Amino acid sequence: MTQRIGLYPGTFDPVTLGHMDIIRRGAKLVDKLVIGVTTNPSKSPMFSLDERLAMVTRECASIEGTVIDVRAFDSLLIHFARSVGATIILRGLRAVADFEYEYQMAGMNQYLDAGIETVFLMADVALQPIASRLVKEIAGLDGDISKFVSPSVRADMLARIGRKRD
Repeated sequence: MTQRIGLYPGTFDPVTLGHMDIIRRGAKLVDKLVIGVTTNPSKSPMFSLDERLAMVTRECASIEGTVIDVRAFDSLLIHFARSVGATIILRGLRAVADFEYEYQMAGMNQYLDAGIETVFLMADVALQPIASRLVKEIAGLDGDISKFVSPSVRADMLARIGRKRD
């Protein structure tokens, strides 16, 4: 029997409760889930690639039942998907605006490799407003981010912001 490998790509800067919801639910659909942590300088990362890899690995450590492999990548998504043997790309959707972008990306990825399917998971209703960009903005303005990230990610962010202010 062939192992079903899924890929959930993102910058995860920081990894939010919304990301973790998609990871937990996506892990139930595959035998192995690769979390692809990528660079995206246009998103003004708060954390380095190595820090994000460690953060995602730590946050996924308690998920049982599926092998979860956290890896860095800096290539075309389809090339990375092929390199890890993924036949499914998982994408989370929060709003209609996400759908338009993700629909276009899924179409392009299908042209590049029709053997890799994109599966969309709707974010939990309570988590739909969460976006890493907004979490960073709220934290930077001394807002409470405890409803959006785990306690350990919150501590990481507060420590980082403290260093920036010093």
